[in-house]
Order: sequence, then structure tokens, then C-alpha cells
Amino acid sequence: MNAVALGPLLISLPRLYALLCALVLLAGARYFSGLSPTARKRWFSGVVIAWVVAARLGYVALNADSYAAEPLAALKLWQPGYHGAIGLIGALGYSAVALRERLPALMRVVALLLTAFGLWLGLTALSPLGKSAAPRTLPDISLADLDGNPVELATLAAGGDTPVIVNLWATWCPPCRREMPLLAEFDRRDDVRVVIVNQGEDLLPVVRYLDALEPDVQRPDSQGLSFDTALRDPQQRLMAAFAAPGLPTTLLLDARGRVQQGHAGELTRAILNRWLIH
Repeated sequence: MNAVALGPLLISLPRLYALLCALVLLAGARYFSGLSPTARKRWFSGVVIAWVVAARLGYVALNADSYAAEPLAALKLWQPGYHGAIGLIGALGYSAVALRERLPALMRVVALLLTAFGLWLGLTALSPLGKSAAPRTLPDISLADLDGNPVELATLAAGGDTPVIVNLWATWCPPCRREMPLLAEFDRRDDVRVVIVNQGEDLLPVVRYLDALEPDVQRPDSQGLSFDTALRDPQQRLMAAFAAPGLPTTLLLDARGRVQQGHAGELTRAILNRWLIH
């Protein structure tokens, strides 16, 4: 998976690796940049801001179609959606302006930035903290829907050509609740099927929560949410099977039930669109 659990929080591994690389960059700048402490602090603060802003703007630009449908989502900086290479360009540009009169220091910090970025690329590619032996297909277990009818997981993606999004969630999980409208929107599409699987809760809170999301039959224009397939997993067997670090966790399965993508943490429209395009 792409995250690790820190208590009740899910920490994105790319962000965790970026933090580690930022610390390496800070340490390298202290001993190698040739800048005074004040100049070094000013440069490092500016580089971090430039990198984050450029990485966010670059990602939004590359996924303009997704953000056009929900422009304010670009301001949700806690969500995934940063382009590391474009961030590097922003950091290099800031450094060139800030140190334009200090060429030796500029050359040193450029080398430091490239080293930190290379380290980040290596960590994200190898993902030493994200190794797991999760299965590549849905486990052969049976879960109950909200009416108590058994559903064999292995049959969810059988007999069709439509990919399946399986979302593990709970009513007490704020990111789970925030992504519910997006999942319900994708569930209404013809090119994908969405299956939400509640983890570890009794039937009553699950039914109450989902009933509150149902469209108001007295108001045809209401924005209520509904799902064709909602299951319960009281023993959290799916979380254990896929070594999910926490909730929410979402899996993309192809039409044969094979896991193609996995994401731990809050989803975005850009992530789902990229999954379905590829």
C-alpha cells in the first residue's frame, strides 16, 4: 500500500519519503551550501514553499479535466496530488533567483536538490516501508449485504467486462465520509462498478448512516447518495487479507477480479479518473 499507519492517522509514503529527503537536504545545506545560517534558513524555507506550490500546481494542470469538475478541490492541500518533478523545477527556479549573485553557492544547492530528488525517486520506487504480501485477487470469502444476503467476493467481478472499485470504510472515519459522494458519483457510471465494504461495525450504525445518504423521494432534486452494492465485514477480513494500513482503503480490480491498483487514504477524482483511463 501507499501509506503507513501512525496511530489513527494514515501517512502517505511519498509524503513521508519527501519529509525524510527534506531533512537530508537541510543537513546537506548546513555542511555543503556555503551559506550563512540566516541565508541558509531563508533559502531552505523558500525552496520548500516553491517546491510544494509548483508540485501542486503542476499536478492540477496535468489533471485539469478532473479539477474542472470540482475546482475548489485544488485547494485541498491535504489530499494527494503533487508532481515531484515539477516541484523540483520550481525549487531550482527559486534557487536561481534567490542565489543569482552567489554562483558557487547556487551550484552547490543545485547539486543538493538533485541529490534529494534522486533519493526521493529511489525511495518511492523501492518503497521499503510499503512492502506487503497482499493477494492480487479478491479472497474467496463470503460477506453479507445490508439485508443479510451472502455475497461471494470472488463473483463481484466475474461474468462481465467492467472494472470494480472496492472501498473499505467505516462511519467513524472522516476521510471515508468525505469521499462517499465521489464514490457514489462513480457508482452511477456505466464503465465501473463500486462496492463499499464496511469494516468492523455493527449493522445498525451502517444502515443509519447510509439511510441518511439516500435520496429524498419527496424531493426529486435532492442530492442523496446511494450504492448498488454495500457489504459488511464485521471481522475486517478484507483489511487483514490486503494488509490495509488503515481506512479508507480502495482497490481497483479488473473484470477478472485481479487487483490493479490500491490506495490507502482519501481518494480524489484525479486518482479515480487515472485508474479508469489506464
